[in-house]
Amino acid sequence: MSRYTGPSWKLSRRLGISLSGTGKEIEKRPYAPGQHGPNQRKKLSEYGLQLQEKQKLRHMYGMTERQFRTLFNRAGKMKGVHGENFMILLETRLDNLVYRLGLSRTRRGARQLVNHGHILVDGKRVDIPSYSVKPGQTISLREKSQNLAVVGEAIEVNNFVPDYLAFDADKKEGTFTRLPERSELSAEINEAFIVEYYSR
Repeated sequence: MSRYTGPSWKLSRRLGISLSGTGKEIEKRPYAPGQHGPNQRKKLSEYGLQLQEKQKLRHMYGMTERQFRTLFNRAGKMKGVHGENFMILLETRLDNLVYRLGLSRTRRGARQLVNHGHILVDGKRVDIPSYSVKPGQTISLREKSQNLAVVGEAIEVNNFVPDYLAFDADKKEGTFTRLPERSELSAEINEAFIVEYYSR
């Protein structure tokens, strides 16, 4: 299955969660899209809830089904709680950390920065959005990309950097200091449903 390229705002409203992280999609019309949007009274089955939770997380990180499942299986081989390990692995993706540092306003934009070769990890260019960053590694912009307008705008409006990242706005570089804890990740996701979905 290829990556979703349709209207992201409509998808956000369908899933009831802001996939861009800005909250603008839900703010104006906090109901599902379509002719009967505000009046829908659809009670989801247990399977429906599990599927919806999986789709929320998958679309939030902008991954294909195959990438998502592969990472889920990798999390299962790690010590600890399967669901929490999975959330932590998702958070260590390079495109996500570029977004978390505030170098881009959305994960889609962060993926584009990585794809186009603007991002360095420990001084080396990495153009793979799914690259797994290790604690202690530094993420920065290529010298030629230091003055990108989109990056400057994103840094200006960003007012929060998670505790597991250290960011220097002047140098436009950040360090992934440690693995995040589950309490620091999205509270809107119930990862237990995702584990149940794949355990069927």
